[in-house]
Amino acid sequence: MSVSVVIPALNEALSIGETVEKVIATLNAAGEESYEVIVVDDGSSDETGAIAAAAGAKVERHLHNMGYGRSLKDGIRAAENETIVITDADGTYPIKDIPVLLEKFREGYDMVVGQRTGSEYQESIFKAPLRELLRKLVEFTSSRKIPDINSGLRVFRKSQALKFEDRLCDTFSYTTSITLALMMNGMFVAYLPIDYYARVGETKVRLFSDSLRTLQYVSEAAVYYNPLRIFGAMSFSLIVFGIALFLVNIIFNSLAFFLISVGCILLAIVVFALGLLGVILKKILDGQNNALSN
Repeated sequence: MSVSVVIPALNEALSIGETVEKVIATLNAAGEESYEVIVVDDGSSDETGAIAAAAGAKVERHLHNMGYGRSLKDGIRAAENETIVITDADGTYPIKDIPVLLEKFREGYDMVVGQRTGSEYQESIFKAPLRELLRKLVEFTSSRKIPDINSGLRVFRKSQALKFEDRLCDTFSYTTSITLALMMNGMFVAYLPIDYYARVGETKVRLFSDSLRTLQYVSEAAVYYNPLRIFGAMSFSLIVFGIALFLVNIIFNSLAFFLISVGCILLAIVVFALGLLGVILKKILDGQNNALSN
């Protein structure tokens, strides 16, 4: 099986050389006869691109910073092989486990993800709750258990990544978005536990802004992929709230509570109808996309 390893990199001069060398050594040791390593230099101001090239990688360069997801998209487009492995340049992922993921992938899965474990993955007390919130939202949308929604070490097919490319995020949410895209389209996704290490150099993630952007994207994707589930949950919440206010009205005999409860139930009907409309619109769009692809 021919393999293309895509590594996005922004100012990773301290670690990119060793990362590329480890990938090459690992694939050689695993007996992979045909492979390539593509580093996408995302507008680095240091020698990231030059070091990567000297280590044996093909280098795609952005003239300025375009984002993690955009770097992956460009690297995947430039790849010559159908099997894509993505990993980070900062030393956080165990390159030695790439052959294990490839072996699992060859069983027929559409994507195999390295599920991060260890103390470094827990990180700060602020990041863990945000990650858990996003995971729960994605799990609710997909109706599947997802141990790690945004791991940066995974294997998938180039053709599938390109198929959903327009709906995949250009920022750090790329991995979350491809997880949703594949799962919501009935693809087979497997998770394998991996170690997760301390990064080399400074993190590029901006906790608050990137988390908000990810939450925004996940919410949009949830509405797109499974509108009735989202609108149905909102409708159910409104009905429960309306019934609760009606019970309060019985106790306190308040006209205001009665009117609000009726309004909540009427609004719930409207919200549920919007969900049904969303399902119809999605089917129309999917039909048009299938017609264009054929």
